[in-house]
Amino acid sequence: MLDETARCLYNKRCTVTARENTMDIISKKSTLSGHITVPGSKSHTIRALLLAALADGVTRIENPLPSADCISTVRAVSQIGARVEGVTPPLVSDGVPVWTVTGAGSCVHRPDDVINVGNSGSLLYFMAPIAATFPGWSVFTGDESIRRRPVGHVIDALRQLGADVYSAHPSENFPPLLVRGPITTDRPLKTDGRLSQYISGILMAVSRLQGTLRISLTDPQETPYLFMTKQWLESYGAHVVFSDDCTHIAVTGPITLTGGRRDIPSDWEAVAFPLTAALIAGACVVIDGIDDSGSQGDAAIVPLLQSIGADIVWDTSAKTITARTSRLSTELLPGGELRVSVAGFPDAICALAVIACFTEGTVVLADAAVCRSKETDRITVLREGLSSLGADITETADSLIIHGHAPYDAQGMVNPLFKMHGGTLDSHNDHRVAMAYACLGLALPAGEQVRIRQAECCSVSFPHFFERMNALHAGFTAL
Repeated sequence: MLDETARCLYNKRCTVTARENTMDIISKKSTLSGHITVPGSKSHTIRALLLAALADGVTRIENPLPSADCISTVRAVSQIGARVEGVTPPLVSDGVPVWTVTGAGSCVHRPDDVINVGNSGSLLYFMAPIAATFPGWSVFTGDESIRRRPVGHVIDALRQLGADVYSAHPSENFPPLLVRGPITTDRPLKTDGRLSQYISGILMAVSRLQGTLRISLTDPQETPYLFMTKQWLESYGAHVVFSDDCTHIAVTGPITLTGGRRDIPSDWEAVAFPLTAALIAGACVVIDGIDDSGSQGDAAIVPLLQSIGADIVWDTSAKTITARTSRLSTELLPGGELRVSVAGFPDAICALAVIACFTEGTVVLADAAVCRSKETDRITVLREGLSSLGADITETADSLIIHGHAPYDAQGMVNPLFKMHGGTLDSHNDHRVAMAYACLGLALPAGEQVRIRQAECCSVSFPHFFERMNALHAGFTAL
């Protein structure tokens, strides 16, 4: 049962105000050209901040993503004893932002207030296990979207490890989330692992525990993100073992975390949007500063798109991608269909669904059930939004099936089967949905436009997205 301290903390602190100053964006036919850089990786930045906060000494993080989710993480780590500088006012060195984190190290402590994760599911799922290494209650809440995120898997996993964990909405298992540790490595953990973030959070939490934790995953998804966490922990000297199929994991603590320099690569999840715009709108766009480390699963979209005719040149020596408008088609693929398992890069579903609407043939975005547990139920949101603009799209429990048409036929003539048109779409405060819809509008026939409501949510992962795209002549206008 919850004790009185936890109840008082919840009652006083867990209310989050509604998002203010909403902005609509108009997107219409444009011809793009020029160079664009995408920001640092959100996934890498949040991991860097959390591990630097647990470390002894000072960590210099170069090229962090100064997005809303990462700023929420900055605030969160300050509540366990770390100090982050260079955020406000921003510190820039050689054209890239630099944050310095003075880690809490041996003085790290239970969060001294409710953790408001804002819109960041990653922060919620990462930090709850870390908080569970401390005795006493920790409370997590967030914005309206977060308070509809499922946390049943987190509750079950942490309870297996010995924590007391409760949802403020137990009938639905939504945040606010209340956690009391400490957890231990005394017993193995068995969980499905369809969402990767809470597994990553548990791996990071073991840095503070004694012994080897053995984890069995019955249905691992998003495995590239687990390997990203493994790489981060190993960079600190951790001993982490994964089976080839990622169903068995072992990690041994405690881990000595020491400050140092950490470089954040550019964000492949952000690359997807200027790449989408370049392929479906009249364009020749160069994306600079591409990460070729192999640490981000979303890089798989390049060969995938090339398989349907995308004119993409990835110059690994120059770290650039050049993309030109292409007629996209599944006609030469086996069965005339492109079937994509998005389990390893589910955040790409928004961009891929839009591209599929401009592709001649059938595209199946499969193994996507995890996308129902993101900022929105992306499967339903995309099906409803794209259908309202003329797309032939069907949803199943774990997939989207899109029967698309290219705007032009193989002879370069206008395709009479292409029926996409303008309209008004709600982003549902989902940053990736908003950016995908904005890219779609750029490829509509002249005279058509898309109005995207609550488009300011793009700042969650891609600050100044509209300004950067307008430098390519996208012509987005705000209302």
